Amino acid sequence: MSSDKLWQTKLAARIHDPAEKALVLLRDPAGHENGTSHALRRLLGLDELPANIDPDNADVLSTVIFKKGLPLDIYRLVQRADWWAAADRPQCPMQEITVVTKQGNEKTFAVAPWAQVHWTKVPVLIHPLTGDKIDLGKLGGLGDTNFHDIKQRSFDHFSNLLVALGAVGDAPRDLRKILLAYWRFGPELSEADDNGKLGALWKLLPADTRIPDHSLWDHLDLTSAFAGAFADDPKGEVALLAVSIGPVQPFIAAARKMDDLWAGSHLLSRLAWEAMRSVCEQLGPDAILFPRLRGIPQVDLWLRDQMNLPDKLFNDCEWNRGATDANPLFAAALPNRFVAVVPASKAQEIAEMVQREVRAWLQKRGIEVVSRLLKEAGFDVENTATPYDQMKQQLAGFPEVHWAAVPFSLIAPRNKGKQTDLDTSALSAAMAPFFGVEAGQPCGFLNTPAWQTLRKEIDWGDGTRFFAPNPGVLYPAVYDLAERVLAAAKSARSFDQSEQKGWRDSLTGEIEWLTTDRAQLAVPPGSRKDTLWTKVAVAKPSWAKKGEHLGALSAIKRLWPTIFAEEVDKAI
Repeated sequence: MSSDKLWQTKLAARIHDPAEKALVLLRDPAGHENGTSHALRRLLGLDELPANIDPDNADVLSTVIFKKGLPLDIYRLVQRADWWAAADRPQCPMQEITVVTKQGNEKTFAVAPWAQVHWTKVPVLIHPLTGDKIDLGKLGGLGDTNFHDIKQRSFDHFSNLLVALGAVGDAPRDLRKILLAYWRFGPELSEADDNGKLGALWKLLPADTRIPDHSLWDHLDLTSAFAGAFADDPKGEVALLAVSIGPVQPFIAAARKMDDLWAGSHLLSRLAWEAMRSVCEQLGPDAILFPRLRGIPQVDLWLRDQMNLPDKLFNDCEWNRGATDANPLFAAALPNRFVAVVPASKAQEIAEMVQREVRAWLQKRGIEVVSRLLKEAGFDVENTATPYDQMKQQLAGFPEVHWAAVPFSLIAPRNKGKQTDLDTSALSAAMAPFFGVEAGQPCGFLNTPAWQTLRKEIDWGDGTRFFAPNPGVLYPAVYDLAERVLAAAKSARSFDQSEQKGWRDSLTGEIEWLTTDRAQLAVPPGSRKDTLWTKVAVAKPSWAKKGEHLGALSAIKRLWPTIFAEEVDKAI
């Protein structure tokens, strides 16, 4: 699939539900699908609107929003992604009823009127982890909100983002930039201070008013992630990719002062971002399920400086207000691992790309560190080869990158059209060795009461049906398997020996220290004169204390505060 089609698919998925859905649901005769998302599709040129639409016609969503404006194959990808992303909503039974459209056509829907929730009348949010309920009704409620006003605010917000990108009129449109802008700034509504201001509630508006324990933005992120991975795979299959970089504890613990501890932690966080960056550039940042990247300062810099989102969009960001170490950019904001949804056929290719990119980034920083050390010590930066060779050798194979990928194709829907009636035999067989059970014996999530209850469609025999699971329901099982495979991969490490001569690095005691003359490596501490490090200690005491002689990683850590502070100065 072409790059444009990939981003078109992801963008269609991202706007398939309007941001104001929870506030207009069951209040707007046009229905939530005909809200801002409908208008945005027209504005983006994704929707070819017929002259007359019967708003009472059940085909408004499928015919107008998708089929008329998007190729059928993209529509199906978005539809499938939406089903999978909404798979965590099995609690509400639905009743079959028959309605008649204005043209007299009978349409059968699965809907239970008694299960409908007028959220503006009963505005409750549920914490996704603790289950605590927040009753907004006690804080004034939302009954007085005008859905026409809310729809207009939502439309203005997203159309203003298009204006900021220059994507108006007949101007060329970069679909990836539009997607990135909507992903980053969609949840941040700009409002005038008045009595109708939504404030922080905009970020928390629920995806499902019946189960308000996750936001619409969570749902759109996941839908876009699945849709993009479906689109980028020749067979429309996706996999869960778990990646870990390290080592963590030895790298951070090799320290003599607080600066070293901070540098180790922050540099590891930066390495984690460099590992994720290649995935973000290829599939979009919403492909990373964990950690959540929206609002991370380092990611914002990437959006602005490398993806070329307009500077003015970031004017109100906290990281854009000061260059002291209180700036959020100085926080180690990312863990050493991530989980992503990727095209199944490209999982290995992406994992290898991650390893290649993160190691190349560190090698580049290593060369920069050697150049700075040589310059500060008064050596010939261009023609002193030994420390460059040492740096390259000592950084080889660092950081360690471990990964595991589990394809969702282990779950086979017998009903391809509805993505239901699941065959989990392949998934069960793959899980068995990691749980110590025989093949075919239920284990892990497949052995939980929840799955045993929900694995088949429940028909109550009175026209009411409960729920038919699709592959998205089995995310816990796929994730658990990915984690176990990753742990196994870590335990089967391969080691390449590296010859180290003479006295060792002052921090780790494991590798030889950087030198301009290898003969100096045999000189014991206290007798060393005119080495690279004795000269650096005099010229730049913050980089090396008297007597310290550092290897590649220790040198990078020691200079990282200087290098990163300069990056921040340039950034803001």
